[in-house]
Amino acid sequence: MLERVKTEKKSLDNYQDIIGEEELKKIKELALPLEGEKVIHINSTSFGGGVAEILSALVPLMNDLGLEADWQVIKGSEEFFNVTKILHNGLQGMEVRLTKENKEVFLKYNQLNEQLFEGEYDFVVIHDPQPVAILHYRQEKKGKWIWRFHIDPTNAQENIWKFIKPFIEKYDAAIFTLKEYVKEDLRIKKTAIIPPAIDPLSPKNIELSQEEINNIVTRYNVDTNRPIITQVSRFDPWKDPLGVIDMYREVKKEIKDVQLVLIASMAHDDPEGWEYYEKTARHAGEDGDIFLLSNLKGVGNLEVNAFQRASNVIIQKSLREGFGLVITEALWKGKPVVAANVGGIPLQVDNRRTGYLVGDVKECAERVIYFLQHPDLAQKMGLAGKEYVRKNFLITRLLKDYLNLFNQLLLK
Repeated sequence: MLERVKTEKKSLDNYQDIIGEEELKKIKELALPLEGEKVIHINSTSFGGGVAEILSALVPLMNDLGLEADWQVIKGSEEFFNVTKILHNGLQGMEVRLTKENKEVFLKYNQLNEQLFEGEYDFVVIHDPQPVAILHYRQEKKGKWIWRFHIDPTNAQENIWKFIKPFIEKYDAAIFTLKEYVKEDLRIKKTAIIPPAIDPLSPKNIELSQEEINNIVTRYNVDTNRPIITQVSRFDPWKDPLGVIDMYREVKKEIKDVQLVLIASMAHDDPEGWEYYEKTARHAGEDGDIFLLSNLKGVGNLEVNAFQRASNVIIQKSLREGFGLVITEALWKGKPVVAANVGGIPLQVDNRRTGYLVGDVKECAERVIYFLQHPDLAQKMGLAGKEYVRKNFLITRLLKDYLNLFNQLLLK
């Protein structure tokens, strides 16, 4: 069997104070025709990254509404995840080489996971490229199969796209974050545009007292009385941690007591993360005001929450970004954001209203300095960002979008 992920129970009613009674009622009405329908979400990891965080809230909320929802994780070796990282990088535009042997490894593990996949479901939702070929090996396709793509493929390397495209086209529907992410040559019955979302009631996003924030942050020797810049992202070339350090050094010339915190989740399906962590650590050098933190140092969701709330400015200096849930998290906490003008980021950062969109290191540093020198403006933009998230990027809206899609597929 595939590994089943246990999730904590959630009640949609607990979100009423956040989204309002009317919205709650609409979601429940959408769920009525789907009562008893069996749903499974399949991805490559149960922790470390936005997909796992989304599913830990989405699955129990579907169950609360009367669907029978499950979440399972595929099996794979380091060899397999090295290949899927090649695919991931190639789909985001990096020049990579996919060998015949790489393809064989990828297909071998997808075939293996198809054999481990048990049970029949009304809706099967496969997340990202790692398990995309499971359907290819299915003898008999039962239920509706949906592929959910979380990254930005607009600059995908052609040979990588050509390799996975035939597998996607076997699905009944595909979900993308932006309409610009749907490749022109993709032939599939239905596409849906559904941006990701955050759970405002998760440990990563719940309200914290100032005392709780200070206790957590000072435990890692970060001084809450001095300015803090934070980026929460995997150690990954696409998140540009080296560029973030260069930006911080520019800011340091102007604001001497500033500190930089880089927080990452080290996930088992990202072997490249270790290599890039070491590269980042070397780039940071002996600077005592740069803090590289991860789940391996006890930094979990609650700690990320505290660091985001303690920060004066949140950074997301990605070179490619499908969406960037960490930006939504920061905005929900009323924090000003300086982020790269790429991928799904402009969907969240309304330039000059909820934060600043930037290009290079120099521009990023200038905007960070401006926020640090104008705290009233930073607060105003942060509050605008929180309301923007309330209307557009909470888990209840994502749940509603999935229910809409399921209902549409039932009619076909």
